[in-house]
Amino acid sequence: MSSGVDSSTTAALLAKKYPGQVHGIYMCNWTATARCTEDEWNDVKEVSKVIGIPCHRVNLEKEYWTKVFEPMIDMYKNGLTPNPDVGCNRHIKFGALLQWASDHQKRLTGSPEGTKWWLATGHYARVGIPAARDGTNLEAKSNIHHLLRPKDLSKDQSYYLSTVLPESLNRVLFPLAAYTKPQIRQIAVDLDLPTASKPDSQGLCFVSQDHGHFKDFLEEYVVPTPGDIVTEDGKVVGKHQGLWQATIGQRSGVSMPQGDPECRGVWYVSDKRTAENQIVIVRGRDHPSIFRTTAQCSKFRWLGSDISLDDLSSIRVQFRSLQDQGLSVSDITVKNGIPGSSAVTDISVQFSEPARAVAPGQYLVLYQRDRVLGSGMIDFTR
Repeated sequence: MSSGVDSSTTAALLAKKYPGQVHGIYMCNWTATARCTEDEWNDVKEVSKVIGIPCHRVNLEKEYWTKVFEPMIDMYKNGLTPNPDVGCNRHIKFGALLQWASDHQKRLTGSPEGTKWWLATGHYARVGIPAARDGTNLEAKSNIHHLLRPKDLSKDQSYYLSTVLPESLNRVLFPLAAYTKPQIRQIAVDLDLPTASKPDSQGLCFVSQDHGHFKDFLEEYVVPTPGDIVTEDGKVVGKHQGLWQATIGQRSGVSMPQGDPECRGVWYVSDKRTAENQIVIVRGRDHPSIFRTTAQCSKFRWLGSDISLDDLSSIRVQFRSLQDQGLSVSDITVKNGIPGSSAVTDISVQFSEPARAVAPGQYLVLYQRDRVLGSGMIDFTR
């Protein structure tokens, strides 16, 4: 339970369906002195009291720091565009927390060893064994569950869950899969949950509440590495304090002389030249240099073994969440191994049309219709 309306409603629905069998868990991933930590914990306790379930606070600060936060900082230092939510889901929510639940389920529930249990969350996604084209369940014998899109595509969170291990998915429930967000809000109101009208969280809570802006937060952990902001032809037009201060596709923030016809307009970040420590900017949001046609992942992980890439028309790719349910592809090349192998593979994906602001560090997720085929961190684009 994160203290949001989604996890609160999830707990309430399950408590109603399975009275006396549900426990709430709150993860403390950041320092306990952070204002948001205590605010969230208080909300979780209040919701748990209303719906009549016990709740437990689990400290996972060390795991979050080493598995999510430090890698994120290192990526920013190297000019990449990380997504900490993806790492948190794999290593913390469906890694360390799942292990904690496994270690403590007997004590919490009083049930004997071998009793079935699941970890439920308020994510908008589905877990299941989808039917193949011929109607058979190809993985029924292996009992490997697949990650699928939810009913409410406007809240689809399967992108953020794309690196969760298949064996973890076997222990997971997503009760909100068949609901829309407005329906969940209404259920929360009907059940008189204290979080019914609570706004959706945006980003990392300890950043928004204690620092205000993410750049201000990063400055506490990243040593400045000053460099030049340049145009494509190499003209120096400004200075930066680190490649992490710029995101490909966003406004540059450089004040170009509007009296000069060649400089007039809004300029955007098109590239980061790591070796030269330069940020490259171009004029216009849709400048061709901001677009890419190919992305490569050297450590792509497949989610399932019954994967075929023969029908490219059924496959979509996303490098951001909620990306209009994906872009079509014209070619996928697996350079070592085969699709669906248990080992990581090196793949190259070519988009049917140039895509805007594809950046190294982002996760590239492949879908076949509503199923997640796998994902990997982008390390090269062109």
